[in-house]
Amino acid sequence: MPDFTAIFSVGNSLAQYLQNNYPQNLNKDFPCKFQLVSSAEIAGEEKTALDKTLSIFLHRVTTNENFRAATRIQDVPDREPVLFLDLHYLLTYWGTDVQAEHTILGWAMTQLQSIPMLDSSLLSAGAGWNVDDSIQLVPADLSLEDILRIWDALGPKYRLSVCYLARVVRIDRALQPESLVQATRFTYVDGGAAQ
Repeated sequence: MPDFTAIFSVGNSLAQYLQNNYPQNLNKDFPCKFQLVSSAEIAGEEKTALDKTLSIFLHRVTTNENFRAATRIQDVPDREPVLFLDLHYLLTYWGTDVQAEHTILGWAMTQLQSIPMLDSSLLSAGAGWNVDDSIQLVPADLSLEDILRIWDALGPKYRLSVCYLARVVRIDRALQPESLVQATRFTYVDGGAAQ
């Protein structure tokens, strides 16, 4: 049963997946670290040493429009799906070498195109994923205006980036067993004890 920690788990799993599959020969020519980052790390990138790093930044979380009205899952009656989310990621290479920037982004896009799912074997265990859980990764199109707005809000100058959508991230909660209602009847007698 994935819980609210699933949001972090997806981004962390994506970073681990790319890091574990980055080829040795490519790493020799273009060393790179794949890292999930916060907006504060990007805003202070001079201090956070993102050089030779492909950052994975969650810039937006939305409710999946196809599951907006879902309230119960047939085969799991003791669970309540609280949210069905889409996670919007920005993948950015931080470095000064143009060949490294283009090569690493191209490799990451190729890797995500060839394996477009994070299944339970790739998702980090901390969020309580079920064996049949999987997250689909699809390229996302953002307008130039949206991309520039994100970079203006973050602070550093624009960097070449690619956008991905991770869907559908289901967050459940266990239903509390309903307690039995117990009724007791009291009678009050004036000047005497209750019966």
